[in-house]
Amino acid sequence: MLRRVLGESTRRAHTDESGHVTSALGALVAGAGAVLVGVGAANDTGWLAVTGGIVAGVGILGWEVLRHYSIDQKLMGRLDRLEQK
Repeated sequence: MLRRVLGESTRRAHTDESGHVTSALGALVAGAGAVLVGVGAANDTGWLAVTGGIVAGVGILGWEVLRHYSIDQKLMGRLDRLEQK
């Protein structure tokens, strides 16, 4: 029962416009990078803090690209189709 409910909610999140699950991947990477920055700074490990900063930056850029691809591009396509009518 629980598996079916979770499966349905996951499927609905992927197809529903309020889900935006795709762009969450970049946010997760950015969050992991932020944690690495904190751990590196707390342990006075410079290489870990720098690596965490790079990972966080890549995650933020990835989030923007994924958001644009998964949300904005589809929205602009719909608007273009409406303007043509």
